Amino acid sequence: MIVCVCNRISDREITRHAHAGMGFDDIQLELGVATCCGSCESCARELVAQCCSAQPVAALNTAQATDGSAWARA
Repeated sequence: MIVCVCNRISDREITRHAHAGMGFDDIQLELGVATCCGSCESCARELVAQCCSAQPVAALNTAQATDGSAWARA
């Protein structure tokens, strides 16, 4: 779907750039999204936020537990 009508920027373009590690400001500079009338800014920011939260970073504790099991228990 087209998010930015002024610059004809789709949700796929925004999410592709966000998945590549770009933040909203970088995407705005690269694609020109939300630089004309600004009515698409909230939608574009939401897309970027969803992409960032869709790739959570997990921390695993692989230290040896006191009971001899392979994984430490929290």
